[in-house]
Amino acid sequence: MKVASITASALTAASASAQLYPGQSNENHSCVIVPDYQSCSQQANPLTVDSCCVETFGGLVLLTQFWDVYTGLESEGQLLPEVNWTIHGLWPDFCNGSYTQYCDLSRQYDPVPSPNTTNALPNGTFVPPYNGSGIGTFLEPYGRYDLLGYMNTYWIAQNQPNQDLWGHEFSKHATCFSTFDIPCYGPKYSEHEEVIDYFETVILYNSRLPTFTWLAAHDITPSNTTTYSVADIEAALAAEYGATPYVGCSGPRYNETAAGTGSTDNGRTQLSEMWYYFHVNGRPQEGNGVPLERNGKSSCAQAKGAVHYYERANGSVRAVEPVKGNGTAPSYY
Repeated sequence: MKVASITASALTAASASAQLYPGQSNENHSCVIVPDYQSCSQQANPLTVDSCCVETFGGLVLLTQFWDVYTGLESEGQLLPEVNWTIHGLWPDFCNGSYTQYCDLSRQYDPVPSPNTTNALPNGTFVPPYNGSGIGTFLEPYGRYDLLGYMNTYWIAQNQPNQDLWGHEFSKHATCFSTFDIPCYGPKYSEHEEVIDYFETVILYNSRLPTFTWLAAHDITPSNTTTYSVADIEAALAAEYGATPYVGCSGPRYNETAAGTGSTDNGRTQLSEMWYYFHVNGRPQEGNGVPLERNGKSSCAQAKGAVHYYERANGSVRAVEPVKGNGTAPSYY
């Protein structure tokens, strides 16, 4: 679990105002005439460039995925895609690797905020639980039932309804991108327009990061008997993505297991999450990312053959089309 770090540059977000940059006009955001400056570059300065057209707030971007083996709500039809990692979210870190969350409490749609303050500390602004209609209903007035169906197939929660996870991801993370700020949508903004925009952007990046397929191409597939080395997992993904993602593990620590008795390796042993880092050129919505090396060491055990990539549980899976990506090289960036 990441711990928030509020820096001086994040004070605007920590105040939970309705805009990241107070006083921003909802006019003159014609991004076609604005250069696609890269986030975290000198040109990505909100004082000198339109922050609706260049990501100037959360410029270190992460597409995050889960590998769960069950959902907890199988009896209600909530199942995992057979040969795909599922979506976790799209996160905007600051360029130094710190981050903030819940930047606009007027767009708080998370039923169970975590953390429940804007800076994860007792002195932060309280984030009230959302008790309105689930965020999935926001797509219905726009007739986006195809998008809703896709999300219910590939963006799956665990032990909670899918749309609770979606509401959490939007409220905690999307509100901290400059390009998803409401003034960016102009004077004819329609309520929740940016929610759909965020969901589509998450799916855009996720569809280009087929972790299951990439690992399988290197003979790393789910198994309840075979174990893997995190170094091999990282090498396989680096070869496909062009940079090493952060590989996350949960479960027992290696030195708490029989195989790791006497070891000083306290990394976790169950493969569970992937974070792909990148900068973006222009708006994240356009999909023009530049792969970056992971920010921080894997939480997985480093010992050879210490990591389990478990098969999904019986009754927790549905057969669907795999996310194929587009080849071995990230040519879309």
